[in-house]
Amino acid sequence: MLNGVEIWHNPRCSKSRAAKKALDGTGREHTERRYLDEPPTAAELDDVLRRLDLEPWEVARTGEPIAKELGLAGLEHDRDAWIALMVEHPVLIERPIVLTDDGRAYIARSPESLDDALG
Repeated sequence: MLNGVEIWHNPRCSKSRAAKKALDGTGREHTERRYLDEPPTAAELDDVLRRLDLEPWEVARTGEPIAKELGLAGLEHDRDAWIALMVEHPVLIERPIVLTDDGRAYIARSPESLDDALG
């Protein structure tokens, strides 16, 4: 179980930076995981997707150049195959993702979703 909150963060992403800054401003204990540098395992990503109650194709960044190279838009919706691709190419994972120690997970792309995560 996490101690506080964990944010899967990409410092090059403006939405991710905004969520990190807002989280920093709460004074709440949290850890930052730069998931491009420390990609999740398939089991970790599967767990996060279950916590989000979403499928991998629902959180995939299909506009990324690698998504186009891989033909992601036309890829069959096979959960394990998508998870494997997202682990191999973590840039495909939507960000930021906030995980709470009570088992919840949020894609915190808006102030409202971050408020929900920390509420």
